[in-house]
Amino acid sequence: MQFSRYTVCTVAKRERRLIKGDSSEASGGDPMELHEECGVFGVWAPDRDVARLTYFALHALQHRGQDSAGIAVGDGQTVLIRKDTGLVTEVFNNDDLNAMPGKVAIGHCRYGTAGAKGWESAQPHMSSIDETLIALAHNGTLVNFDSLREELSSRQISFRSHTDSEVAAQLIGYFTRQTHRLRTGIAATMNLIEGGYSMVLVRENALYAFRDPNGIRPLVLGHIGEEGENNWVVASETCALDIVGATYVREVAPGEIIRISDNGLSSEMGLAPRQQADCIFEQVYFSRPDSIISGRSVYSVRHQMGRQLAKETPADVDLVIGVPDSGVPAAEGFAQELDVPFGTGLIKNRYVARTFIQPTQQLRELGVRLKLNALSDVVADKRIVMVDDSVVRGTTSKQIVQLLRDAGATEVHVRSASPKVAWPCFYGIDTADQHQLVAAKMSTEEICEYIGADSLGFLSLEGLLACVPSRGYCESCFSGKYPVAIPEDFHHRFLPENKPDNLHPSYALKFDQVEQQLIDEGLMPSEQ
Repeated sequence: MQFSRYTVCTVAKRERRLIKGDSSEASGGDPMELHEECGVFGVWAPDRDVARLTYFALHALQHRGQDSAGIAVGDGQTVLIRKDTGLVTEVFNNDDLNAMPGKVAIGHCRYGTAGAKGWESAQPHMSSIDETLIALAHNGTLVNFDSLREELSSRQISFRSHTDSEVAAQLIGYFTRQTHRLRTGIAATMNLIEGGYSMVLVRENALYAFRDPNGIRPLVLGHIGEEGENNWVVASETCALDIVGATYVREVAPGEIIRISDNGLSSEMGLAPRQQADCIFEQVYFSRPDSIISGRSVYSVRHQMGRQLAKETPADVDLVIGVPDSGVPAAEGFAQELDVPFGTGLIKNRYVARTFIQPTQQLRELGVRLKLNALSDVVADKRIVMVDDSVVRGTTSKQIVQLLRDAGATEVHVRSASPKVAWPCFYGIDTADQHQLVAAKMSTEEICEYIGADSLGFLSLEGLLACVPSRGYCESCFSGKYPVAIPEDFHHRFLPENKPDNLHPSYALKFDQVEQQLIDEGLMPSEQ
């Protein structure tokens, strides 16, 4: 059987060797290939237990972040917040939820991509507007938050953390104090920040939701109850709507600001929409398989990706297995396309804590064996194709290949249901340093040798785009073409021979430009 050398590398067992390089990048660090983004949720439902609805929704979004969790509730008079490090079940108990009555709430589960870990970085973040408190939850990353933090610090705004999310909360608070209108404060902030973001915000008597003008980070709107009832939810994924009994209505439009209060739902544009650039990794990895994007389940898309992968990179094997959970639908499609048996060759331990927070390198290196174990009864004496969602740092693939060989597999062929991840992401995925990406430093042949596989194949970018719903996507992690301009002070995160291809200039206004516009419009006093 002939394989394309552009997509598949085959390595004889006797030639297998370790590719030399920086060991701290090649074999150390976190054992997981990718870290999830954050998840956000908001609910306006005055006659319901909004804290518990938010708690259950965060359960559905737990896969998006396990560092910390938090809930903020507006009770008509003030905003109450409970947040801490850990999983949702570790942060909240029944007494906590009983102590948070209200009509409106937001929730957040965090994996940190900008700023330190710890309680101070847990969300929602607070800000004050005179006597009014607001709380903000954010999914994504802002590429220019350092300069904006400096601007606020020069105006005597203090911070508890070094996160981009707190900068956004303080920006909104600052401009709302000047203009006395929260939606104006949000719109002013949207004109200043750059990156990918979806945010939900609560005050004592209203819920706000808004999204970056490229639509990089997802946000959907749902309705609870009978038609005509003023009960609404917003969430990062539709799976959170399902768990609270909400009906999907639509996506929050890129650049849109939604406000929900006793007066119902209203909408205005904080920024004009720009070139649509949905994060394509929502389809590949981040979203739960039961979530719906553009009318199709993520499961069905990943299944089709597996079929396309089999067409592009076939293999003569006895069995196809998937790396749980995100690699399984693609593995099923791969097996169906080649008419090869599909089996469960890897068992996932769903009750082990995330290993990247463990204090020692030795424990981190045990991460894969803590999370996965091979079924020797299934894989022994068989030629195996192992399908995973992606190969990012290569460490996980290397360890899983060895697990399967230890379990008796005679051949292990690795297939990635996404193209090579060779460029860093700055919009909410934990791959913000190109030095960490194995495909940026090694050829397909070298990666194959490094992970110890008999062959290695990647889905082409054209093949991936043929499988996902037709819309605009951010594919910068594959191509190096960025829809939101990457500032020059980020260029040290690229390999010396590479630089980002910014598809557009920076759209963000300067701080003084926004202030002057507000002054000219009579929305802000000329003297501070």
